[in-house]
Amino acid sequence: MIIDTHAHIGKMLNFNMTTEDILYSMDKYGIDFTLFSNIEAAEFGHKGFKVPFFMSKPQNKLLIKSVAEARKAPDRLGVLVWCKIYGETPDAEFERLIAENRDVIYGIKLHPFHSHVAPDDERLEPLYRIAAKYSLPIVSHTGGREEAMSLRLYNAAKKHPELSFVMVHMDLGTDNSEALGLLGKLPNLYGDTTWVPVNTTVEAIRRYGSKKMLFGTDNPIDGKDTLLHNKTGDRSLYQEYFNELKDMITPGEYEDLMCNNAKRLFGIK
Repeated sequence: MIIDTHAHIGKMLNFNMTTEDILYSMDKYGIDFTLFSNIEAAEFGHKGFKVPFFMSKPQNKLLIKSVAEARKAPDRLGVLVWCKIYGETPDAEFERLIAENRDVIYGIKLHPFHSHVAPDDERLEPLYRIAAKYSLPIVSHTGGREEAMSLRLYNAAKKHPELSFVMVHMDLGTDNSEALGLLGKLPNLYGDTTWVPVNTTVEAIRRYGSKKMLFGTDNPIDGKDTLLHNKTGDRSLYQEYFNELKDMITPGEYEDLMCNNAKRLFGIK
């Protein structure tokens, strides 16, 4: 079994990603279950500009949309609620939507690069209270700007031992060394494989055992065949995870990485 803990839907920032693309790739490349978040909750673009108001949609409306998309295939799809922290505060309706749809909601997604709000910022405390109340792990992009670096997520995880935190990308665009070092310092801090070299994942397993890393991909960021090749046609990194990695770690370690850790952390049945 393979569980992808990091995929996306939404039309925003030159991306147009759909649940249909996700389901297509799941069928073609052997993914059994996928957790996705809605990129339309991004508040700032890649170059730091604020998303214009006419392109921005309210948090709760996006949550409703994500839930509806997951309910197209609830045995195969689950929601990570991408939260708009810069411009919105979780309200009573937000919590009601979480409570009423907990069967298809598996976690909270932060994107400090696209919100310009660090995970250890006080503005996130109301969200963390909701996450704790409904036993929802926190999944956060790391890398690309100061607010998004893994140390800021580590700070939040240290402050909130009642929650689990996942360092998506392990500091994207770096050699992953800082994130790798932080990974072993807290029992409630995890990493994921999204654009992370296979050798980094192997090193994480060597240092800390097989319970600390989750399989994630950013699918379908490069199109519906993201898991096969990138936009220029070069072989996808994830083909190494599907193939070469099996000869680099034990079968039990491979199963933990690709599905068991996600089952345990997110309560996927």
